[in-house]
Amino acid sequence: MTSFIIQDHVGREPAPSWAASADDGCVFCNIVAGKQKAFRIYENDFVLAFLDILPLRPGHLLVVPKFHCKRLSDLPPAFAGAVGEALARVSHALTQAMDNTGLNVVCNQEYAQAVAHVHFHVVPAPILNAPHAKSEPVNGVLDHKAMLKFEKNAREELDESEGEIIAERIRSRL
Repeated sequence: MTSFIIQDHVGREPAPSWAASADDGCVFCNIVAGKQKAFRIYENDFVLAFLDILPLRPGHLLVVPKFHCKRLSDLPPAFAGAVGEALARVSHALTQAMDNTGLNVVCNQEYAQAVAHVHFHVVPAPILNAPHAKSEPVNGVLDHKAMLKFEKNAREELDESEGEIIAERIRSRL
């Protein structure tokens, strides 16, 4: 009886080790699976990088393992290594695309973690003492604390056409 079952699997490609661990309720797992749209920047067998839909600044992107894992401290080593490599690659492309070498790279574990799936935010740093690009009126030049507060309050959903343009700018530098 088992011989025909075994025969059915001869030559079949094995499922990736992360495939069975996906969480259907996880927005990042749905993006990885292609069930939810995202502006994809970089992808390999272990990692996906895409633009944040509520960016702090243009170019704000996320790097996520294709393994549903809630805590960085529980991430299997192969995925951790792939995430590290992807962070370096997309960070380099992002700094070139946005003409800004300053970055903030953040990973929260439980505390302040909005999505319970390991992810890193890679955010172009603000350019201090420069007029803010938003259309809302700003009185003069913002100091660091005022800029952070302004940016948090000014977050809005990424525009479709702007997302495509930014994504292509970053991808072209990978």
